[in-house]
Amino acid sequence: MRFIKTPAIPVRLAARASVILLATACSAPTAEDTPQSSTATPTVTAQMAPAAGPPEARNMRLVGYHDLQGRPAYHPMPHRYGERMIYFVGHHEGEALNELTGQIETNGTSILDVTDPSAPMLLAHLPPRSEAEESQHVQLCDGPDLPNGDPNRVYMIRDRGAFGSDLYDATDPANPQFLLEIYSTGLTDRGRRDTHKMQWDCASGIAYLNGTPEGWRAHRVLQIFDLGTPEEPRFVRAFGLDGWQPGASAPYVAGLHQPLAHGNRVFLGHGASSNGVVQILDRDKLLNGDPRVPEAERFTPTTANLAFPQIGRLDMPTIYGAHTAKPIYGVEIADYVDNGAHKVIDLMILVSEETSDNCASDRDIMWLVDITEEDKPFPISSFQVPEEPGDFCHRGVRFGPHSPQDAYHPNFDKNLLLLAYFNAGVRAIDIRNPYVPVEVGFYIPGLTDNTLEMCDDETGTEICGRAIQTNNVNIDDRGYVYIVDRAGTGTHILELTGDARRVVGL
Repeated sequence: MRFIKTPAIPVRLAARASVILLATACSAPTAEDTPQSSTATPTVTAQMAPAAGPPEARNMRLVGYHDLQGRPAYHPMPHRYGERMIYFVGHHEGEALNELTGQIETNGTSILDVTDPSAPMLLAHLPPRSEAEESQHVQLCDGPDLPNGDPNRVYMIRDRGAFGSDLYDATDPANPQFLLEIYSTGLTDRGRRDTHKMQWDCASGIAYLNGTPEGWRAHRVLQIFDLGTPEEPRFVRAFGLDGWQPGASAPYVAGLHQPLAHGNRVFLGHGASSNGVVQILDRDKLLNGDPRVPEAERFTPTTANLAFPQIGRLDMPTIYGAHTAKPIYGVEIADYVDNGAHKVIDLMILVSEETSDNCASDRDIMWLVDITEEDKPFPISSFQVPEEPGDFCHRGVRFGPHSPQDAYHPNFDKNLLLLAYFNAGVRAIDIRNPYVPVEVGFYIPGLTDNTLEMCDDETGTEICGRAIQTNNVNIDDRGYVYIVDRAGTGTHILELTGDARRVVGL
């Protein structure tokens, strides 16, 4: 996928209004002239929705908006600072004018104050440490929540694209300070190494990072660090599927996409959009290894050591991937109130990411998987947005699921799932009866001048288009919904209304 900066706005030097309040947010955005390809490659411009017009919405309402300086956005992470709500956004590669500094900066991390969600205020854009990098992902822990953190500090981990992950002091969100490099892939230029989605469990201090250790045959594997004392990171182990380890003969693969720890379980989704494998791991066994093995050899990536923590595994058909595997425990089935057993089940939300443009390949799906018997995970239902009546296959770029909200929230967890769906925006899904998930709301932003043209040549002919690409979604503890756009349209802060709001009891 390539982002095309059109001749009308080559590096977005023109100043743009950064905040649109609710009173003006629903007015029609200004259309940009139809962009032209910046290369000599034959181009087919995909049919798209109109380049101007109001958003499309049902039971979701826009509260606030920020253009993020036109940077393609990936990961939204709201974090509470006492009475303030601070919002961190990771970005895809590229560059743009930072109007706060007057400098063209490589895309890194945008930091906003969203205490008043109707008026998001950009506090800082933190570029990567070198121009060759990008910073898509952010995790934060308050010092008092860590085993040995400074109680007066807020700590931040962010990735360095293909190059590793760093630790920052983000106590002052307007001016984060680099502390140390947690690890490096050893690259000085891009290659077959990478980082990606990660999780920092504040209570234990364990950081489940994602990267490429030397000799492994996967693009990404789990890299575990103990950051209970953040200034003294301790490497615990690398972990992946058997066949990926050094010396194995399996073919090179993309590998891990997202780790997610919850209680004494760690869920690993391998293969974002194809050849998916989900692993359910015992956290204690993962972190401590097999006590029957000599201590110095417990984390050696042998077949036996890699199998030891695994409780359950789900191998998916080759056309589907495991972008995200997120558990939801203790779901009561209202329709089963008179049943003698199995009234309460444990669920896993499993999402296969759409990676093709204009429906050029198979359609990706979200499943709800029964994990009550962890060694026998079994899909019980699925959800997908129908192509009609939205004509989504012809709007341009990707149409399909990407990911659910990362955060947990007691009103949402067993009731409402939010799913980022690229050109179909964000979808709100009632999962109170997980055997019959029902969509109860959606929000598709309107295009703006910032919406980039994106091109793909998966079919052998380059196809370009401009369309909303809602990339990720998250929620804060107040119940506000945050979505970000892969095509540079910005970030939208939403609230639920109508039936969707009633589902979560807000």
